[in-house]
Amino acid sequence: MSQESVKHALGNLIDAINVNPSASRVVFRASTKLEEDVRCSATVRNFPPLIIDEPADLGGGDQGMNPVELVLVALGTCQEIMYSAYAAFMGIKLDECKVDVKGYLDLRGLLSIDPEVSAGYQQISYQTTLRSSADEKAILQLIEVVEGHCPVMDILARAQKVTGQTTLNGEPVHNLSLN
Repeated sequence: MSQESVKHALGNLIDAINVNPSASRVVFRASTKLEEDVRCSATVRNFPPLIIDEPADLGGGDQGMNPVELVLVALGTCQEIMYSAYAAFMGIKLDECKVDVKGYLDLRGLLSIDPEVSAGYQQISYQTTLRSSADEKAILQLIEVVEGHCPVMDILARAQKVTGQTTLNGEPVHNLSLN
């Protein structure tokens, strides 16, 4: 898809939402299943299942990315998508857009060794590399828009309400609600 095609598709979506604001509320879905040991599969829309696994030192067979790596992939690719979309709208040609993401995790939290240590990342950092003939002022505006409107960045940066239910043999046995 060309930059013009991206601009056209997103412009049509914006127009449709302006006509019908309720069309802006969407639900994304994923289904996952534990396959064997710590290897899982994930299905989204009509795509072939994605294999998620752990490296051998975490008990896995190293057949795919692990969940915390997928979070990093989600942040990097979401930023790249936002750069492409907003560059198209702003008339900025990007010759290269690449994001390297690092997540710093203390395994003591994951492994229940230290109750004071969070199970998730303590920090996430990224390095975005852009190449463009556009002037620096335009690029700085692009960066500000992308960093301010990247959905995955927003998800990671602010607390989310998370709810869940666990069933056992078809009967609900546990509910979770985190804010």
